[in-house]
Amino acid sequence: MGRVAGRFMRVEPRRRAGRLVLGLLADLPRKNCWTIAEWAGEATPHGMQHMLCRASWDADAVRDDVRDYVVEHLHDDVAVLVVDETGDVKKGTHTVGVQRQYTGTAGRIENSQVAVYLVYAGSRGHAAVDRELYVPRSWTTDPDRCRAAGIPAERDFATKPELATVMIERFLDTGHHASWAAGDEVYGGNPKLRAALEKRGLGYVLAVACTTEITTRAGKFRVDALVGKLPKRAWQKLSAGAGAKGHRLYDRAVIDIADPGPGHRQLLIRRNRTTGELAYYRCHSPQTVPLTTLVRVAGSRWRVEETFQSAKGLAGFDEHQVRRFVSWTRWVTLAMLAHAFLAVVRADEHARNPSPTDLIPLTCNEIQRLLITLVVQPVHNTAHRLGSSDWRRRHQARAQSGHYQRQTAAQT
Repeated sequence: MGRVAGRFMRVEPRRRAGRLVLGLLADLPRKNCWTIAEWAGEATPHGMQHMLCRASWDADAVRDDVRDYVVEHLHDDVAVLVVDETGDVKKGTHTVGVQRQYTGTAGRIENSQVAVYLVYAGSRGHAAVDRELYVPRSWTTDPDRCRAAGIPAERDFATKPELATVMIERFLDTGHHASWAAGDEVYGGNPKLRAALEKRGLGYVLAVACTTEITTRAGKFRVDALVGKLPKRAWQKLSAGAGAKGHRLYDRAVIDIADPGPGHRQLLIRRNRTTGELAYYRCHSPQTVPLTTLVRVAGSRWRVEETFQSAKGLAGFDEHQVRRFVSWTRWVTLAMLAHAFLAVVRADEHARNPSPTDLIPLTCNEIQRLLITLVVQPVHNTAHRLGSSDWRRRHQARAQSGHYQRQTAAQT
């Protein structure tokens, strides 16, 4: 928290932000302003809500501090920048950016809010270093709705690949280095994103759909049509990295792409050794690299899924109950800071104190449990619990009364 202290204009919101970050790391069944305020010993959630909504502090500057913190401690000369989006299922229509749209969280079209994240993935660990809320056209074409949700007036509609491009360029513009970028089909199928990466000298391994067409020396083909043309000797069994249940072994093959331009362009094909399922990746590298390097970068894409799972489960990434743009930005930024702390402690602990052979290395889950159990002492006395219960019931009574009054007014 000392790294971000200067981003707050007053001491009160700075201290409260620290309590919120600890609350995000706590073992609460649900994490929002109400539950965290009670856990932290505050009489009401008003202070937490004020800190997220109206207090004077710079969330984008804190985001920059999180990025610097992650790169400093997880630095890797061959790090991969992974872009992906995740959605939070919501009710109603007032939460900023919400609409019926596909979200991988639910695996179907739901009323949800979607954001794009940039994850720094290296050999020492991985953590989110940037975020951008996806604001659909249904919002950007409605100025009154955007104004009510606090979306900046200069914010125009941007696709997910455009948001990814903004975050990657922001990362590189600060002077930080990464060798590669990775992403799924949403990003691999976007030529503007690929061109932006090539312009910045960044290699990439981006997933593409089976219907994608590429030009080879033999002509133009759909990528799925090329599989049958490969000889048996073209396939190699390679690991995408170690997983919880062992190495992730797949058959791999690579085909040169004949597109003009500098660098080397290839199509990487992955085949599941059990089911035969195929996946395709469009690759570019400024210099020639071995197949094992492309496989390593492709495997790094799953780091973003691990980051989402860990950040949501341990740091309340998706449990915010806020509606406005500023509140969402602040909550997610502090959740990124909380998760980055776990990732950095894990990396440093692995480097300083290697685990005995009969123990797995410390995980983020175990670090969180030890932190809250041994270091943090939240207020859990009876008087505080009863006072929080009284406040909750009083607030709910006022809300109930307001609902009945609005209903009666509408009927008359």
